[in-house]
Amino acid sequence: MVSISVRYEGNKKCHLIHQEGMALTTDAPKDLGGDASAFSPTDLIAAGLASCILTTIGMWGERHQLDLSGMSAIVEKEMNTPPRRIGRLPVTITVPAAAVPEALRARLEGIGHSCPVHASLHPEIDAPIIYQYV
Repeated sequence: MVSISVRYEGNKKCHLIHQEGMALTTDAPKDLGGDASAFSPTDLIAAGLASCILTTIGMWGERHQLDLSGMSAIVEKEMNTPPRRIGRLPVTITVPAAAVPEALRARLEGIGHSCPVHASLHPEIDAPIIYQYV
């Protein structure tokens, strides 16, 4: 279990402290009256999805002696209204082609699709993952 304490600081901002001591702040987006000085809570979900995919693939790569340094992701967050909620989170993963033999690419993609955050998303959220090997 992980514990994160969250304190509302006013002006649509929260301060979060992880049990291991890391800290961050969230802010509401400008269209909701925030000043967008930090990631919004829904931005953190998008960022969490992309980083979870990369981390899950990276751990798999380490077990298979694949150097996936330089792998990257771009995630886009599209909101639906009403009600205001995340509607779509397309993710593009860019993988160094030389690091992954053709025979392992389907497995790598399956690993990315099975990351815990992707598996935790509500089924109504469209979260396609596109893989590019460059």
